[in-house]
Amino acid sequence: MIETKNLSFRYSGDDYILRNINIKITTGEYVAIVGENGSGKSTLARHLNGLLIPTEGSVNVFGMNTADKSCLQQIRQTVGMVFQDPMTQFVGATVWEDVAFGPSNLCFPRKEMLEAIESSLASVGMDMFKKRSPSQLSGGQMQLAAIAGVLAMKPKCLVFDESVSMLDSDTKEKIISVIRKLHSEGKTIIQIAHNLDEINHAERVIALKNGEVFYDGKMEPFLGD
Repeated sequence: MIETKNLSFRYSGDDYILRNINIKITTGEYVAIVGENGSGKSTLARHLNGLLIPTEGSVNVFGMNTADKSCLQQIRQTVGMVFQDPMTQFVGATVWEDVAFGPSNLCFPRKEMLEAIESSLASVGMDMFKKRSPSQLSGGQMQLAAIAGVLAMKPKCLVFDESVSMLDSDTKEKIISVIRKLHSEGKTIIQIAHNLDEINHAERVIALKNGEVFYDGKMEPFLGD
């Protein structure tokens, strides 16, 4: 479970980007976080695995406080992040090397690491591209490889921070299909989106406006408003 309590955030000297955010996300949920540009949704996403630390309040991930530096590695393994631009996430010369980076850093035993790499690549349909350089991939393939890299670390939850917004409609549907598949397999999904057509399959929506939550509930009533 992920829980924020009175989460507020600002960069030094700036106005608050987030104000008094109180949300609970339970294991197995598919939650969409939406809002206009500048509403604070990506800033909130970065708090969910400790990339940002609250100015005030707290974020707890399965009982671990993100402000506790000794917990950050485990928190970031538990909550995997997939960003808008996959090129910012690549570190390996090949897709296989890139997917191996996370479990290697987490000191997985070799057999477990190899199994995690192969299964995550197969899960997103990228096993046939594992010897390619990321620069040789299409935009959609890059995003799938980035998802595989996160999956290889065996997270309980995946946060997709506008991960389909830069893709064409056909490729976008492929990525959304993968997200739905991961949810059906038991992963907790948190999808950050600007366009509502990207999050039709979410069970719950949290809507932000000017850094505050103005709706938190079922998807159907929200789309009907």
